[in-house]
Amino acid sequence: MQFLFVRVVKANDLPSKDLTGSLDPYVEVKLGNYKGVTKHLEKNQSPEWNTVFTFSKDRMQSSLLEVLVKDKHILKDEFVGVVRFDLHEIPTRVPPDSPLAPQWYRLENKKGEKGKGELMLAVWIGTQADEAFSDAWHSDEATSVDSSTPSNHIRSKVYHSPRLWYVRVNVIEAQDLVFLSEKNRGLSNVHIKAQIGNQVLKTKSMQSQNTNVLWNEDLMFVASEPFDDHLILTVEDRVGPNKDEILGRTFIPLATVERRADDRIVHSRWFNLQTPSSSDIEEPKKDKFSSRIHLRVCLDGGYHVLDESTHYSSDLRPTAKQLWKPPIGILELGILNADALTAMKTRHNRGTSDTYCVAKYGQKWVRTRTITDSLNPKYNEQYTWEVFDPATVLTVGVFDNGQITDKGSNGNRDTKIGKVRIRISTLETGRVYTHSYPLLVLHPSGVKTMGELHLAIRFSCTSMPNMMLLYSKPLLPKMHYKMPLTMVQLDMLRHQAVAIVAARLSRAEPPLGKEVVEYMTDADSHLWSMRRSKANFFRLMSVFNGVFAVGKWFKEVCAWTNPITTVLVHVLFLMLIFFPELILPTLFMYNFLIGLWNYRYRPKYPPHMNTRLSCADSVHSDELDEEFDTFPTSKSSDLVRMRYDRLRSVAGRIQTVVGDVASQGERIQALQSWRDPRATVIFMLFCVVASAVLYAVPLRLLIVTGGLYVMRHPKFRHKLPPAPLNFFRRLPARTDSML
Repeated sequence: MQFLFVRVVKANDLPSKDLTGSLDPYVEVKLGNYKGVTKHLEKNQSPEWNTVFTFSKDRMQSSLLEVLVKDKHILKDEFVGVVRFDLHEIPTRVPPDSPLAPQWYRLENKKGEKGKGELMLAVWIGTQADEAFSDAWHSDEATSVDSSTPSNHIRSKVYHSPRLWYVRVNVIEAQDLVFLSEKNRGLSNVHIKAQIGNQVLKTKSMQSQNTNVLWNEDLMFVASEPFDDHLILTVEDRVGPNKDEILGRTFIPLATVERRADDRIVHSRWFNLQTPSSSDIEEPKKDKFSSRIHLRVCLDGGYHVLDESTHYSSDLRPTAKQLWKPPIGILELGILNADALTAMKTRHNRGTSDTYCVAKYGQKWVRTRTITDSLNPKYNEQYTWEVFDPATVLTVGVFDNGQITDKGSNGNRDTKIGKVRIRISTLETGRVYTHSYPLLVLHPSGVKTMGELHLAIRFSCTSMPNMMLLYSKPLLPKMHYKMPLTMVQLDMLRHQAVAIVAARLSRAEPPLGKEVVEYMTDADSHLWSMRRSKANFFRLMSVFNGVFAVGKWFKEVCAWTNPITTVLVHVLFLMLIFFPELILPTLFMYNFLIGLWNYRYRPKYPPHMNTRLSCADSVHSDELDEEFDTFPTSKSSDLVRMRYDRLRSVAGRIQTVVGDVASQGERIQALQSWRDPRATVIFMLFCVVASAVLYAVPLRLLIVTGGLYVMRHPKFRHKLPPAPLNFFRRLPARTDSML
């Protein structure tokens, strides 16, 4: 897609239009109905702007480009001069050609006569691949919509997430504590509070009858580069209910903490505690006597700091760069356009939207320019990423820019329109996928289709052997298996990591708001949802549908529903028994043929959000209201009680299923536990007889006899359960011992 580029560099010797001789100049670039304006510079007759404007060639409504210089006034701006260009005479630049050099142009007055003053400009026609495109003002971005909106809030940008580290603090012991309260000198109840930024953790409270306390407890935090924060450890003594007394504290700069990339042991250190009244983070003065604390602190670079769910993580590399493997390929994404978007705001008595796209993969975030006042925006922007693991997911979201609006209920918050997830492993190598994906958003009123997003995506593999080898490697770095973290720790650390990333990106220009980061990373996916629970249950049932189908088919074989099929199964069964070396080859060849057959039905495009799979098309409105409730809840007590009762009924059914499974296992244990003496005697006698029969009779004969007995004709069957099943059901479980 082609664009007209106008670079306004500077002006020289501009004539003054004021009685005082001062000039507050700015430049207005005008093409048909589109207009871009630079900043005005006060009292400057030789200003410099160095601003680039772009106009989409598809939306040009005039063949004349006007670059006007005006003087800023309170009542009415005055005309200073103009430079005009015929679009047919403008040169075309194709990268990697060097940028077009700016030239001086003499300003003309309203009559077309050359006057005083010059303007340095560069005008050319290029594409979005031009290096000036990302920082340019675009014709699709109408500053006239809201002149108070900064231009940097609507430009395209590339962001990089901060490099995150896990901070492991092993609190070993404290010595020579000085207790301020007299009543706690005999028996103290001491704990340590550790803090990095907004993250606060506490050790267990340990009771001690002397001035030495032992913990040997690990605390885990998340920190980001550059390490400007301090690790603050405070020793506190519990002197009463909800009342702690500070015994001392120490400050450790994270920049001085040792880093490691493996599970080697980090040397421990003693740190002196400052007095409770001291708040200085500098190195405390060395006194003859002071309390001290024994710590082992390190920055763990062997882990991958999870800021997304592992189900759709976009990066799995460890933090330490020396552990990174070379990339296996390149991912190219073209964000083309969106169609039939839902209006997110009202302007001039009609619905409209000011949309932009955000794509996240690995540590690299990209944001397209904001297309204002359009429900069918065209972005036509292309981005690339290095791929290190195919088991990763690219996420592309569409948002409405909250900066371009009359400050309404959302304030400056950007509103989500929808997102698309594409797993890299589902892409064929070298193939270009061009497809429109529905933008689905779940609202309290139900699922809504907000429009469609047209994407072009290609995954190019640079090393096929390395990529195939990755399928045999662990998904996460080695430290996750050598020194695993608990699920509670991972959830807490993920929440902290998302908060750090959101805080960092919200300070960029243009900012990516907290709501954008949380939506892209699914920060609330761990919260309870009745809809998700149902969806996961149905997913589980679909996994076992194949097993159930095989069982149903075998039941029909045994019932001789189709005599020809049953006879063929008997023949196959006898062949496998008398030629057992064919069992495994037959099984693997059968799986190969199934895969070959299913190749015809492989998906033509990467899968997208599925409302049926998510149970979003049949969810009850009250369940959605519960899913969108805040945490902790903000609903009335009666509504919370009703939902609690509903949750109890669901949990009761799950409890019954778990109890039934446990009962079957306990019945197996009861065979040899003598819980039922007669049943154990029967089982022991059966074992003696079975051992003698198995010793005397060939194994093949027993298997053939057993198989033919199971598949016998219905005429030789009884409707009552068989004796072994009756015996098993009579075995005692431990349910009678439960309260």
